[in-house]
Amino acid sequence: MTVAWPRRLHRLRFRRPLPASPGVLQDADGWWLHWRGCAVMGILNVTPDSFSDGGRYAGLTAAVAQAESLHRAGALIIDVGGESTRPGSMGVDAAEEIDRVRPVVAALAERGFLVSVDTLKAEVAAAALQAGAHLVNDVSGLRDQQMVQVCAEAGAPACLMHMQGAPRTMQDSPQYEDVVAEVHSYLRCEAERVQAAGVPDVLLDPGLGFGKTLEHNLSLLRAVPDLAASPWPVLIGASRKGMIGALSGEQDPAQRDPGSLALHLHAARAGAAMVRVHAVAQHVQALKVQAGLDVLPGAGGER
Repeated sequence: MTVAWPRRLHRLRFRRPLPASPGVLQDADGWWLHWRGCAVMGILNVTPDSFSDGGRYAGLTAAVAQAESLHRAGALIIDVGGESTRPGSMGVDAAEEIDRVRPVVAALAERGFLVSVDTLKAEVAAAALQAGAHLVNDVSGLRDQQMVQVCAEAGAPACLMHMQGAPRTMQDSPQYEDVVAEVHSYLRCEAERVQAAGVPDVLLDPGLGFGKTLEHNLSLLRAVPDLAASPWPVLIGASRKGMIGALSGEQDPAQRDPGSLALHLHAARAGAAMVRVHAVAQHVQALKVQAGLDVLPGAGGER
């Protein structure tokens, strides 16, 4: 019998200790994180200039309080980022980014949270892993061999994302002959490359909004089933992005959570293993209800 996509079992391999939880198992190869259906990664931007929530969680106290809220709401992973990668962003140097993320990562790891660091700099990833992070989320797709080495030596899996160009210029004029074929081929080839170099496992992220037009983004969302047929779990991050504004007319990123839900529910139905979001509680509830449609036929007759 074919397992419905929303109930599919996913797993991610680590060669570094994980916080104890029902989904964590240890064997001779290391630690495995297991989950069924589509899990939620909660976004925690400790930056002054992120496109949706810049400055809200820049202090340690505010950042930890927000992480605790995301964890209570059901986030499987808290993704801590210290540099904005919005279109046109100029970036910060590694030392400043480390100063932003390291104390937050250490505080969250102390609390037993599963922590990801969102960075494209190997120095930042190394500092965050030393502080207790478990996963690296690299929007540049581990292009830097030093990042591959950091992840391999730390035994940390990575989120491997496709990005055409760099954040400062990626939206100037993105072009592809066949966006789905090119992005999926790139991700699969890179996954094999970095695992051969010692990275224990990867999540694949097609990189919505990172060097893509609206039509490119929509094509990639329609093609999630193809990417989800790969051996690696798929992460989709559409939360509050410009494509929602383009489709809905909503210009305020903070008001785009309904559109984010629509895109992420589609991705979950299509086989995505995880969605990266700002509004964790809303997504957890919606994903539970959607999963219930597949496993509880006839339930809920109240009016």
